[in-house]
Amino acid sequence: MARAIGNDEIADVLERVADLLEVQHASPYRVRAYRRGARTVRSHPSPIAALVLAGEPLEDLPGIGRSLSGAISETVQRGRLGLLERLEGQVSPEDLFTTVPGIGEVLAARIHRELGVDTLEELELAAHDGRLETLAGLGSRRVRGLRDALAGILSRSSRRQARRIGTITGRQVPPPKVKTLLAVDALYRRRAAAGELRCIAPRRFNPEGEAWLPVLHTERDGWTFQALFSNTARAHELGRTRDWVVLYYERDGDEGQCTIVTEPRGALAGKRVVRGRESECARAYAAASSARTASARLPS
Repeated sequence: MARAIGNDEIADVLERVADLLEVQHASPYRVRAYRRGARTVRSHPSPIAALVLAGEPLEDLPGIGRSLSGAISETVQRGRLGLLERLEGQVSPEDLFTTVPGIGEVLAARIHRELGVDTLEELELAAHDGRLETLAGLGSRRVRGLRDALAGILSRSSRRQARRIGTITGRQVPPPKVKTLLAVDALYRRRAAAGELRCIAPRRFNPEGEAWLPVLHTERDGWTFQALFSNTARAHELGRTRDWVVLYYERDGDEGQCTIVTEPRGALAGKRVVRGRESECARAYAAASSARTASARLPS
């Protein structure tokens, strides 16, 4: 439910995002864009929230592109901004799942703990591939209801646009290629191991307030990426906080996220894979292997 929110409050959110992006060494262009957007919102003569609720295009305002328009709309509609929560280390899968009708705190915790899913997209996949029905007390009728609820939520979400169909300037746009995702994952883990990245102090599972979580901001193939080790309850429980990497990506207002892990079994055992896109990873590794073989056969 949308709530009354003033221009100053919206601008404060955008400026806070800019501050956190800057200290985490994000692109200076992104930092400037959020600060410019904050100035536009703060100085606007009429309530920005009213424009959002009326469905007016915010892109007509100076310095407001699709990404900032989406951030402002989310702040107005939800009273908070997921990007800011992520940058501050406040978001949790359990809290996210409770936004789905039919999922309370207890069930949300069980889903995260027993199925190891972290996002609404992963939860939707679990609802369709049968994993959700393996939880005690969840029958087929209730799972169908959750599938319908998730479809409604994600159809309105820019994350689904990025992960499933995506629309940028009227074209259908797929999410980043697995080759790109794996390259960002490798860069993040290499620089984290070398101690080259700024570390933040996540608020979850960090009672001492230690700044231990490395953060990488980078750009590849037109996408802006933020990479962090997973700080979820499941990752801590399994001792995978230095293995599981969460990538958030954005381009022109279309957003998404994925988790990359070391595959423990099967044909891809020991290799880095993007959860939910294992078959694409297998093809990418096979193509890379074929290319190396062909190169080795070339006469020197």
